[in-house]
Amino acid sequence: MEQSLRENIIALVKSEVVPAVGCTEPIAVALCVAKASETLGCLPEKITACLSANILKNAMGVGIPGTGMIGLPIAIALGASVGKSEYELEVLKDVTPDAVEAGKKYIAEKRINVQLKSDSPDKLYIEIHAEAAGNKAIAVISGGHKNFVKIQKGDDVLFEKQTSSASETETNDDWLTLEKVYEFATTAPLDEIEFINEARKLNENAAEQSLHGNYGHSLGKALSRPLGKGIMGDTIFSHILSSTACACDARMAGAMIPVMSNSGSGNQGICATLPVVKFAEENHNTDEELTRALMLSHLTAIYVKQSLGKLSALCGCVVASTGSSCGITYLMGGTYEQVTYAVKNMIANLTGMICDGAKPSCALKLASGVSTAVLSAMLAIQGECVTSVEGIIDDCVDKSIHNLTKIGKDAMDETDRCVLEIMTSK
Repeated sequence: MEQSLRENIIALVKSEVVPAVGCTEPIAVALCVAKASETLGCLPEKITACLSANILKNAMGVGIPGTGMIGLPIAIALGASVGKSEYELEVLKDVTPDAVEAGKKYIAEKRINVQLKSDSPDKLYIEIHAEAAGNKAIAVISGGHKNFVKIQKGDDVLFEKQTSSASETETNDDWLTLEKVYEFATTAPLDEIEFINEARKLNENAAEQSLHGNYGHSLGKALSRPLGKGIMGDTIFSHILSSTACACDARMAGAMIPVMSNSGSGNQGICATLPVVKFAEENHNTDEELTRALMLSHLTAIYVKQSLGKLSALCGCVVASTGSSCGITYLMGGTYEQVTYAVKNMIANLTGMICDGAKPSCALKLASGVSTAVLSAMLAIQGECVTSVEGIIDDCVDKSIHNLTKIGKDAMDETDRCVLEIMTSK
């Protein structure tokens, strides 16, 4: 592979695999609030947040780190008071108990107004208006969780850039294919890709920390207890499910624990990392094999996300667990052809799993995703693959991937609207 292409891929991975504290949708809102407040130059007297439906959906039921609270108001209040935009998706890492109490007071004074931006240009859209003493600042994030497209103070636009249209995105992602993903992950000089091991460190730590508390629905702990082991066994499979669910339990409950995200999602980062790590540890794979498997997993998820979009009606665990299935297949000694089998098996099974917001029960979906990842890899290594006469699978693996993303991005739009209507009318 040419060095220029390797450099482009490395830059892509480094931009999409980054540390995050807390669910990335409310954290992105807090980041945008922090930028607007910094631009204003003081604590806003009033904040108006105009948000796309998918941002609202993913921020309604998830815990905010260090607060013991859920939802957008406390994320917005803390973004204004202690958030630092330079921290990006770790914007709230300086939160203290005193800051939380001040945030509660800020909310009680009705200084925050959250609105649906029904005509938002992107499914990931955040527009913050911050006001104080007759002055006003605006910050806008669109298309990516930390992608600022506009910053304005008063009537002066300090920064503005155009966002790519959907058609441009579809054209620009043609440079990457699953075969190129596999070639890069398995042949790139090891020193160029070792940075991906930071995902292992952060996400394994998150899973371990989860065992020291009762987070969310405690699915990870349930799987590791005697009853869980009695039912599921004390196996590589059960350890993969437990570790993945543990990290998700803690993150969705709002634990102040950083994780390595993928494509703007901490859960996707967890799902693309921990199944691969646990399998490699217990299968006694080498450090190099694990590094390459992690890169294959994360880069596959990024590749699929390029045509799906950051937010959609399709649960992100479908994408991330497809990546982990590729990584596990590689660790089993699989060839590129067998990796394509794993991808097709995943698409044949999980397509259609809805995203109904970020919340503690996401751990159940991640467990479903990674269990399917293991099953798909097992079939793939035996040469078994869902064929093109079955459902949406195509002989071409890249076409199969685009069939998946077409359903998630376009066909499930009405599902997205229905899900939001149900969530907001309860």
